[in-house]
Amino acid sequence: MKVEARIFDIVTVFAFLVAIVYAVMTGYMTNDGVEPIGTVALILTGALALLVGSYFRFVSRRIEPRPEDREEAEIADGAGELGFFSPGSYWPVALAACAALGGVALAFFQIWLLVLAIIALLIAVGGLVFEYHTGPSHH
Repeated sequence: MKVEARIFDIVTVFAFLVAIVYAVMTGYMTNDGVEPIGTVALILTGALALLVGSYFRFVSRRIEPRPEDREEAEIADGAGELGFFSPGSYWPVALAACAALGGVALAFFQIWLLVLAIIALLIAVGGLVFEYHTGPSHH
């Protein structure tokens, strides 16, 4: 996870530098002063990247190094089972459709449609989570 932490550190530094350049450029280029919305958005982007990078660094200290984190690792070190992934699940399509319906409901401010989309979204999330759950009696 050290590689991921470094990537987010680079994004953090980039976002803060761009925020400084953006604030200086908008301050000098316009008569209105520093443009606050873009400056705050870039600062928050850097802060969120710093948050994620700090979390990855925190986790990387507490777990054993992965093959991606070791310089002398071979490709074969990363081989093995990575987990179970559903080969043909339709629940992600249902999740996307429900999220799109929620977006349309927000765009047109239709509260009844938003409530319907949230209920459908919860059903789709439940279907995705419990897709392969067979109960305690089946092993």
